[in-house]
Amino acid sequence: MNIESFINYLTFEKRYSKHTVNSYRIDLIQFQSYMIAQYELTEIIAASHLHIRSWIVKMVQEGISTRSVNRKISTLKSFFKYQKRKGVVSTNPMQKIVSPKQSKRLPSFVQEKQIDKLLDDVVQPTGFSGIRDLLLLELLYQTGVRRSELIHLKESDFNRANATLKVFGKGQKERLIPVSPKLLELVDRYLSFRGEEFGDMEFTSLLVTDKAKPMYPKFVYNKVKQYLSAVTTLSQRSPHVLRHSFATHLSNAGAELNAIKSLLGHSSLAATQVYMHNTIEKLKKAHKTAHPKG
Repeated sequence: MNIESFINYLTFEKRYSKHTVNSYRIDLIQFQSYMIAQYELTEIIAASHLHIRSWIVKMVQEGISTRSVNRKISTLKSFFKYQKRKGVVSTNPMQKIVSPKQSKRLPSFVQEKQIDKLLDDVVQPTGFSGIRDLLLLELLYQTGVRRSELIHLKESDFNRANATLKVFGKGQKERLIPVSPKLLELVDRYLSFRGEEFGDMEFTSLLVTDKAKPMYPKFVYNKVKQYLSAVTTLSQRSPHVLRHSFATHLSNAGAELNAIKSLLGHSSLAATQVYMHNTIEKLKKAHKTAHPKG
């Protein structure tokens, strides 16, 4: 009951995406299962900081990554904070929990010449599927939108007069992203092909599958992985890599950090600063090569 009330809070008050809400739910159910198996306690709210610490130790011993462990800790922090605010618990056991230190992982990105090869040579923009795939990749790279944001884009989100795209990000926060005339032309070409392919069907979202169904996360992931595999040997070939590439290339070209933050829809600069790494590394290399004391 406590889990469901919290899930409803995330869904209807915080307005988190289905994917995010599902991640919270899975984390809580996993902890609940551990509590039942280890301590015969069916209610999460009965957990003390000692129970939570033992779960963390178990996860670490099982080889679960620090990143994943910290995400689950974050879930419990949000859960108990909500329960304390509602008066369900009098003390928050998470106040005595320290998250494991996590080494900074630099974002994977595709080199600009590889992006050019991908968009100019690899994707064959013939027929509905080809045009759709090209638009999918161009939108991810040219706007830096998240996969969930891409899936929910509508034709009406484009403002052709101002050359902008309206995106609803995490927590339904709205942001405007500039788009190029060529991207708008590609959108129009896609819509024309979609009309020829499916006639007068009405669609709630911009991008659809070959069967005229709303696009879904796995479809986008498989398409991006398929095409990126032709130009890069990166271990990560997900839609998020194109978002990382978008931000990294902006940073390398000298874009201000605050501007990149706004375009990505980050709530704080801390999440954006990681993209400065590659720019700084290039400066270090230039200094080492060109400066007499380098």
